Amino acid sequence: MGQPLQLHEDRLFPSDPAQRAVARRLYAEVKDLPIVSPHGHTDPAWFAEDAPFGNPAELFIIPDHYLFRMLYSQGVALEDLGVPRSDGGPVETDGRKIWRRFAEHYHLFRGTPSRLWFDHALSVVLGIEEKLTSESAERIYDRLSERLRDDDTRPRALFDRFNIEVLATTESPLDDLAHHQTIRASNWAGRVITAFRPDPVVDPDFEGFRTNLEELADLTSEDCLTWEGYLAALRQRRAFFAEMGATSTDHGHPSAATADLDAGACRDLFAKVLTGEGSAVEHELFRAQMLTEMARMSLDDGLVMQIHPGSFRNHNARLFEGFGRDKGADIPARTDYVRALKPLLDRFGNERGLSIILFTLDETSYSRELAPLAGHYPVLKVGPAWWFYDSPEGMLRYRRALTETAGFYNTVGFNDDTRAFLSIPARHDVARRVDCAYLAELVCTHRLDEDEALEVAHDLTYRLVKQAYKL
Repeated sequence: MGQPLQLHEDRLFPSDPAQRAVARRLYAEVKDLPIVSPHGHTDPAWFAEDAPFGNPAELFIIPDHYLFRMLYSQGVALEDLGVPRSDGGPVETDGRKIWRRFAEHYHLFRGTPSRLWFDHALSVVLGIEEKLTSESAERIYDRLSERLRDDDTRPRALFDRFNIEVLATTESPLDDLAHHQTIRASNWAGRVITAFRPDPVVDPDFEGFRTNLEELADLTSEDCLTWEGYLAALRQRRAFFAEMGATSTDHGHPSAATADLDAGACRDLFAKVLTGEGSAVEHELFRAQMLTEMARMSLDDGLVMQIHPGSFRNHNARLFEGFGRDKGADIPARTDYVRALKPLLDRFGNERGLSIILFTLDETSYSRELAPLAGHYPVLKVGPAWWFYDSPEGMLRYRRALTETAGFYNTVGFNDDTRAFLSIPARHDVARRVDCAYLAELVCTHRLDEDEALEVAHDLTYRLVKQAYKL
């Protein structure tokens, strides 16, 4: 037996004894509330097929860019971690070797949220009682391999054990949602819904854009090479996603730019981007117009709109060429919300029937732009600390920057936005602990009564997310 793996019961709570005592009391009231996960990227096939997960490397390491990006930064090749190449070239396939290599580098995650999530998954979810080290790697791999063969570690059993009330995946308009249909047709009570992510058919820079439109046309029997037919096809797919349980759309644009062109200008711009010869400025303008079009459609069909801008995606050109999207090379960029959103807000900002959730990878925008915007416009809410800032310090900075201007009730609770299914309870636990720590500070500095803090803790954990995402 190696070093014991123990998660301290007061982790992430304040060191001040008075604040810690309040945080403990608040956390005790919310820690066991159901998990509502309204935005994420887990694979619906897991819940449709309910097959056992593969070996520990396939489950934990190969699909998780939070993990392998750190090792890549220290010179470990993605091929050596089993990450598939776009060209089908050779990569390591021995799960034990991949796991051992990961364990040898596990010290790199000291002080990171990935370490918190990973240790939680090992200890709380799978019952591992010793720390992951080079020396313990083989024993832990063998123990995990045994556990993953047990019925209680199948996807549906874990979903139930995690106390997940609802979980949303994210699919392209070109997806037939067959896995979601299988889930709905089964006798399992778990609620797994989809979310509409139109990037492949609204971003002219998305690989295969023209081909994607042709596929959209085949799916909808609309002429997607005309502006009117294209919009009709998008409305049709949104309606299908809503029928399959979707309550939200999601937009991963490079910027928050919006536009409000007249119909003739839209037709001309659409014709230009279809040629494949549009300029970067025209492509950005088209994306900007499509955010406004999506807002118009959301006003009609009631889907909540999420805007996730500001990521310079696939920044590492060689890695993108070799391995494709979502390989840890997406980098935050400065984002202007005040000017960028003005065209959309001029058109729809005062509509009571529209809900837009804004996310950011530019923390400087929290107090300067997002809190004042969401603290005024009825359509706007601020999404939780996201991606690189889905962390204890990031969450605290988020609360400190937003609360005085936007309050708690122009935010939407927490979402985990993850592909790593086993990390979901850990991520929600971190969010609950950090929120209770922040609320305890307000109580102990006499800015909030403890009974109010308890009500806010319930709201941040459960009520706000259900309300914001119409769940």
